[in-house]
Amino acid sequence: MDHKDGFQYEYFSAVTQHKIEWLWYPYIPYGKLTILQGDPGEGKSTFILNIAALVTRGKSMPDGFRIREPQRVVYQSAEDNIADTVKPRLVAAGADCDMVAYIVDEDYPLTLEDSRIEQVLQQTGARLFILDPLQGYLSQDSDMTNAGRMRSQLKKLVDIAAKYRCAVVIVGHMNKSSHEKNLYRGLGSIDIAAIARSVLMISRDKDDPMIRYMFPVKSSLAPEGAVIAFSFNRENGIRWLGQKELDKNVVESCNLTDSKKMLAVRIILDVLSDHDALSAEIMKKLKIMDISERTINTAKKSLGIVSYRKDGVWYWRLPDGFYEPDWRVKNGK
Repeated sequence: MDHKDGFQYEYFSAVTQHKIEWLWYPYIPYGKLTILQGDPGEGKSTFILNIAALVTRGKSMPDGFRIREPQRVVYQSAEDNIADTVKPRLVAAGADCDMVAYIVDEDYPLTLEDSRIEQVLQQTGARLFILDPLQGYLSQDSDMTNAGRMRSQLKKLVDIAAKYRCAVVIVGHMNKSSHEKNLYRGLGSIDIAAIARSVLMISRDKDDPMIRYMFPVKSSLAPEGAVIAFSFNRENGIRWLGQKELDKNVVESCNLTDSKKMLAVRIILDVLSDHDALSAEIMKKLKIMDISERTINTAKKSLGIVSYRKDGVWYWRLPDGFYEPDWRVKNGK
């Protein structure tokens, strides 16, 4: 390394070349940042938890890509309860829960720049680190539309990923514009997508709401992978359907923005898919998406949501016998 006038430089002849390694080729590279995005209710969290489960068991990915051995995972959720939602989903997915860790952040909320992220990777040796969703891990002085601030925070995460050769996946919600390319529909600055080496998207089939597609919208380190299909419902969870030879432009067109009412419906169904939930928690999620109370009540009535009081607080639950496909047929959705 040479020094001159207070700065350092090197010649590329001194650089040792390394091949890109993959947790799942060509979708999730080790040592890099991957973003998994999609509209609320598309099953992003369930999808990535099922991928994490495969990683903990050393099983092949949905397209047959082989993992050499079981690997540890750190999964951090800002929206779902660890005991009644995250662990049941991991168990249902077949995960080895002794191989999945999380940072206890009840007293001191975790942020993108938190030193505990590096500490947990150092101490567990995890090869997959998941933050779900991005919006839940921003510090109070963060602004997702501030390119410089977001790049600075994510750069630290990228450096940690490279240092520990860990695949970092950030789950993100989409904004509501249907007129932009899907790469630019992630909330916040375009620098969020720019710094990621892979951006994946989940969308549902427009003719069969039980079918979902995962496909790349940005692939900087390898040719774009095929569309991965899976079925998703509350009763059976995820069932992998493998690669599909579909035109990505056609798949992307499935992801048109819903009306505010349908957006509310999808969020409510996503929250209530596994268990009853606090009314206040559901309302908070809906209002974050700028959905009015009037629209929320309309969506709630449409679904036949049952409200009940327990231990002094209000809960919501789906009506007995509720079946989403029947509801969609009845409501022309």
